[in-house]
Amino acid sequence: MSGHNKWSTIKRKKGAIDAKRSKIFSRIIKEITISVRESGTDPDNNPRLRLALNNAKGANMPKDNIQRALSKADKDNTSLVEITYEGYAPNGIAVFIECLTDNTQRSVSNIRSLFSKRGGSLGTNGSVGFMFDRKGVITIPKGNLNLDDFELEIIDSGADEIDIQDDTIVITTALEDFGLVQKKLDQMGIEAENASLQRIPQETKSLEVSQGLRVLRLVDEFEDDEDIQNVYHNMEVTDEMMDALD
Repeated sequence: MSGHNKWSTIKRKKGAIDAKRSKIFSRIIKEITISVRESGTDPDNNPRLRLALNNAKGANMPKDNIQRALSKADKDNTSLVEITYEGYAPNGIAVFIECLTDNTQRSVSNIRSLFSKRGGSLGTNGSVGFMFDRKGVITIPKGNLNLDDFELEIIDSGADEIDIQDDTIVITTALEDFGLVQKKLDQMGIEAENASLQRIPQETKSLEVSQGLRVLRLVDEFEDDEDIQNVYHNMEVTDEMMDALD
């Protein structure tokens, strides 16, 4: 089940995690806030919060920052709302955007403006969502795992696909098996670097490098928006595109 996942580099260009660390922390804090509001501050009884805290640790977020976020979330009266937007980037690339915002009018205005400025268009709800599947994606360190034994065990627990990369392993699960695979990793004593529910394109679309760069730059602009948590698209990202971004 190993192999190259075409979507594994879709969301971000190389090195962007380090370059945008403060934005990543901001996203995690928002996720902590809405998780606490939904189900309280006990991660044992709040799976969404437990996932957010695990991702905070995986992103090397300082413990003091995490504790402050928890304390503030328990008292926060900000009306954060989860909302999604859908549309098309240039050359017909489908884009799905997830937001956590306290001002939906601001969010939709900014998103519509970016689409228009970059030759795309904001669509209606449901216009592209059907092109993506909701799946669990878990990244773990490769370490000294016996890969054959590991693959057998993790597949038995519900993993759909395993992508073995240089230093990491990316595990993909069906939505309903996400928690089961996380539980299996816990039992194996393996700590995830990141675990999340993502929208994976059912099919990817190929573009020329110059066309693809326009899409990737639009994605970067979306990801710079404070209201936006995640951006997904169905363009196949090639090595040539990644090299051109370096």
